[in-house]
Amino acid sequence: MAMNSSGVSHIAVCVRDLDESLKFYRDILGMNVTVDRVQDTSTGGLPHVYAHDRSTRRQAILSYGDGAVPTLVMTSHPGDDADGGPIKLDQVGISHISFTVSDVKALADELISAGVELAGPMDGFTNANGEVSSIFVYDPDGILVQFDSGGG
Repeated sequence: MAMNSSGVSHIAVCVRDLDESLKFYRDILGMNVTVDRVQDTSTGGLPHVYAHDRSTRRQAILSYGDGAVPTLVMTSHPGDDADGGPIKLDQVGISHISFTVSDVKALADELISAGVELAGPMDGFTNANGEVSSIFVYDPDGILVQFDSGGG
């Protein structure tokens, strides 16, 4: 049986402090928060997909524009510490989120000015012609976020 899908609906990321993550994704990157709610995670199928018992989660859904997909779903667990940590590109799991942007170098300059940490020196992302087609930065949890010019 082949899956019949129209595409990826959302990407979900658990974060330690949702307010800090919103400062990055909403305030610096300009994403729109379409939902910000607290949910009961003790019922339905949710307890079965958690590593630990959690009674609630705060969930924020972000996108670039009305109806845009995929959305970015960020969750935190108020009153509970998240465990685990971000991974690198050579580790099992979802290693990063990537956004296509029109001018990677200009965005890199803006992000650096806003205090965002690059995942390596700027010259490491710059080719021999002085062009920057892709950069990686760290979000507040140390999760890799890539910005590229759409070349893959």
